[in-house]
Amino acid sequence: MSHLLSIEPLTKEAFAPFGSVIEADPASARLINGGNTERFHALAEADVIGEGARVIISIFRGQPRSFPYSITMMERHPFGSQSFSPLQDRPWLAVAAEDEGGRPGRPRVFLAGGRQGVNYGRNVWHHPLMTVDTVSDFLVVDRGGPGNNLEEFFYEEPFFIPDLPSKGTVR
Repeated sequence: MSHLLSIEPLTKEAFAPFGSVIEADPASARLINGGNTERFHALAEADVIGEGARVIISIFRGQPRSFPYSITMMERHPFGSQSFSPLQDRPWLAVAAEDEGGRPGRPRVFLAGGRQGVNYGRNVWHHPLMTVDTVSDFLVVDRGGPGNNLEEFFYEEPFFIPDLPSKGTVR
């Protein structure tokens, strides 16, 4: 089995097994506030469970990764979904894997435009935040509350993400 991963564009259809893509979709738009605001409604849903669980909003500041990059681990959150929405218009990578008997399968790598976010479903294997080129801030919506909401898995052999497409190909 090849451990070299391909990079695919982030689309709603391709990402559906892992959660939702968050972007300004005209199909979900409606005018509010006397026609002065365009609302893109219900793009994703926060999903939290457990005694004392609550939805929290944070800012994560991601440091850029160097490529080629080795994926040695994945994580998941059994008690809540986790969304990442970039605060700058910069491309980034979302990496997720389907569950295979309690462990992550082969990762899939999605190149997100700087105006696309994702909401990883509850208990979905994913790689921690992966920014490219420069430090980037993300609005993160996830679960707060008691209980261990983090499970990590370390692969026996790493998977590799090759060099990224040339700059300017994704916005």
